[in-house]
Amino acid sequence: MFSFFKKKKDNVKVQEEELQEQIQEEVQSKLEPEEIYANPVEVKEEEIIQEEVLQEQILEEKKGFFTRALEKTFASIKTIVPQKKEKISFDDIQELLIEADMEYEIIEKAMYGLPIEITRKQLRHRLVMLFEHAPKVDLSNLPKPFVRLIIGVNGAGKTTTIAKLANISKKQGKTVILGAGDTFRAAAIEQLSTWAAKLDVPIIKTKQGHDASAVAYDTISAAIARNMDNAIIDTAGRLQTQTNLNNELKKIVKVCEKAMVGAPHQKLMILDGTQGNTAIAQARAFNEMVGIDGIIVTKLDGTAKGGALFSISNQLELPIFYVGVGEKENDLIEFSPDDFVDSLLDEIYTAEEK
Repeated sequence: MFSFFKKKKDNVKVQEEELQEQIQEEVQSKLEPEEIYANPVEVKEEEIIQEEVLQEQILEEKKGFFTRALEKTFASIKTIVPQKKEKISFDDIQELLIEADMEYEIIEKAMYGLPIEITRKQLRHRLVMLFEHAPKVDLSNLPKPFVRLIIGVNGAGKTTTIAKLANISKKQGKTVILGAGDTFRAAAIEQLSTWAAKLDVPIIKTKQGHDASAVAYDTISAAIARNMDNAIIDTAGRLQTQTNLNNELKKIVKVCEKAMVGAPHQKLMILDGTQGNTAIAQARAFNEMVGIDGIIVTKLDGTAKGGALFSISNQLELPIFYVGVGEKENDLIEFSPDDFVDSLLDEIYTAEEK
């Protein structure tokens, strides 16, 4: 009898202990929510650190891209300043800028008033200032579809650049449609069609010799009907002296406006980087003809004339939106005057003390 009550008492004690443990666990969970939920301050700090690391990676990628793009330019200026220095003489800076194909008038503007021995900081400020004449472009709240008309002479890399722009749009999660408006060359229609198939984007095209302005109209109409984010329209490669083709270009611009009010929203001139300063005359003529909104410079890897970018932007007072090297769809990067200048100065100056 005694043992029976003892067992019963033991069972009750065990149940009480288990109940007490459950209560303690519940209380503990309420008193220490940080063990279950992450501290919001720590999460925010971690997010900021991750964002900073990502931005540094992007910056290094851009600088790496410019280093690759300007390899021949760097090789050229290193014949004048073979070793990195803390200060470089006025005469050497002037000579290396000439070697990089910067116009002498622009060099004089950049160098005016600088001391005999020039630091990185002094030169950087002057070179970045050369891009300040270009208007700032607000690319937020873009119309839909955002219509871009691509202009340039044959061989500048128009068609490949269109493919690269389409690839950027797709990477940003935007929809895009292409218009094969270069009806002057059958090869241009075929080339853009090949790119469209490779990138899996729709294209509006017609046969060689047909009305290019009709292609532009149909492309914009299709973009509106399909609710596309972007429409990129090719045009025939032309020289500023070719009257018929240039009249056709003016017609295309007017027809775009009929298809959608305000279109084309950007008229982009493709300039061959290997042409250096000779490309400025082409761009100036087209700007007077239809009004250019910005520049894309291609083939920078094939030239030692990288300094022409200063002249192109400063003389034309137009923004350089992108620079390209190579034939692949990823070989196009957004142009940054700061990154460009820093990449150039990294080759001739020692690192600044932080």
